[in-house]
Amino acid sequence: KNYQEKLFTSFRLSDRIPEENFYRRLKEALNLEFLYPLTQKFYGDSGQKSIDPVVFFKICLVGYLENITTDRGVMNHCAMRLDILYFMGYDVDEELPWHSTISRTRQLFPDDIFEEVFTRVLKLCIEAGLVSGHTQAIDSAPVKANASMDSLEIKVPAEELEEHLSKVRVQSSRDRKAKENKAPKQQQKITASKKELQEIKSRNKKWSKDQDMRPGAKNKGSRYTSNKTHYSPTDPDAKISVKPGKARKLNYLCNIAVDTGRHVITDVQAYLADKKDNRYLQDATRRLNRRLRREGMIWENVLADAGYSSGENYAYLENKGIKSYIPPHGTYKGGPEGFEYIKEENYWLCPQGKKVTYRKQWVRKGSLVDDYFTRRSDCKGCPLKQSCIGKSHEKRITITAYREEYERNIKRVNSRRGRYMKGKRQSTVEPVFGTLKEFLGLRKVNTLGIRQANKCMHLAAVAYNLKKYLKHTAKKVKSGAAQSALLFPYKNSLQKLLSPLLRNLNFVTAILISTRKTA
Repeated sequence: KNYQEKLFTSFRLSDRIPEENFYRRLKEALNLEFLYPLTQKFYGDSGQKSIDPVVFFKICLVGYLENITTDRGVMNHCAMRLDILYFMGYDVDEELPWHSTISRTRQLFPDDIFEEVFTRVLKLCIEAGLVSGHTQAIDSAPVKANASMDSLEIKVPAEELEEHLSKVRVQSSRDRKAKENKAPKQQQKITASKKELQEIKSRNKKWSKDQDMRPGAKNKGSRYTSNKTHYSPTDPDAKISVKPGKARKLNYLCNIAVDTGRHVITDVQAYLADKKDNRYLQDATRRLNRRLRREGMIWENVLADAGYSSGENYAYLENKGIKSYIPPHGTYKGGPEGFEYIKEENYWLCPQGKKVTYRKQWVRKGSLVDDYFTRRSDCKGCPLKQSCIGKSHEKRITITAYREEYERNIKRVNSRRGRYMKGKRQSTVEPVFGTLKEFLGLRKVNTLGIRQANKCMHLAAVAYNLKKYLKHTAKKVKSGAAQSALLFPYKNSLQKLLSPLLRNLNFVTAILISTRKTA
């Protein structure tokens, strides 16, 4: 066949897109008209016409749906796909927005607009019956930041920064100098205590000795890095984090909540990666509880791993009327072995029958704890003194102030329902993270700053929920729900006709069974 371009042609884009095409169905299901009043204040009345906000969000969604992480790559892909052009409202001969316009518009719009898009899509899933609401599984995972470990800078004391850098900092050939240092002066200074710095120094020594046992040990420039001594001038919000068996990287923490009904994402947020998961549970709970109640749903159970365990979280969830199925962290022992807790009078009873009485309550490492002491005279002649307190003069018990909340949660976790909930959590939230990372462009964020990373995570969650929604509606149509609805009026008539026959059949079966037993 010899191809020759026509001078004039008659072509309609809608005629070329099949009815069952994903983007055609998505165009019919997704209504983003609410964006116009929300984004009106970000547009001027004069100058060059900017990108339509609806088109902007559709282009962003295409990037995550197609697993393309660069704005340039998304625009190149859109230009070659007829169904995507139809979804965005562009004709084949119409010029698409420039790729840099996408990144500038992403920075222009605040987080609230991206969260509103996520909430509207979640509402679609709720109306379609995809969200049960009563049980939510929460988990987090690191997402790689758009910054390199080679560009890390060393934090310095609070003296003259430039003078100290010229004296102390050694620039090796493999280090890459950042074009612009975006970190504030406060982040460039050392805020760690002497004890923390000494611990880091000891780790550095151990690192150099054990280096030959680590992956990449042949690299002589490998070093131990910490958020207390290093920062990223490229992306100051990105923090160094590591998981067992993985290399140290600059990451953000993606925290999501997933409904256990049909695995729809009900909440997503970006956090700093240098904090523990339990620091963010209350914030996520407040946001998610408010969103579910707005849709008329009651949240009853929360499922999470031991990283979210803390007495403050257990108490907070109980206060909100939410049952927690969160295994306790390994540091919680429930009290010293052999000691009995007397709840009525709030003291511990040692194996020798001596009281360890309550003295004070204080904060240790951000957690509220209770202190219990014995009298010196009680321990003076005790035969178990050496094994119990050693060279101390009295027995001291320091235990969390939320012991009762811990015990109630542990009882739920160890119950039969608790074991079921553990399997439910593992089969719910962990596959969702795998899908987001492998197929929906969340392996790495292509932006700088935690606010921009938060927008990327919201867009990935929106793309995930939209795929869930369209898959559900397609199954509903193919399942013949309409035909079954037409047959529903005949159901009662058929039951009336068949019920006498079924009763006679049951009667005959009972007689045969009794005859066989007699024989």
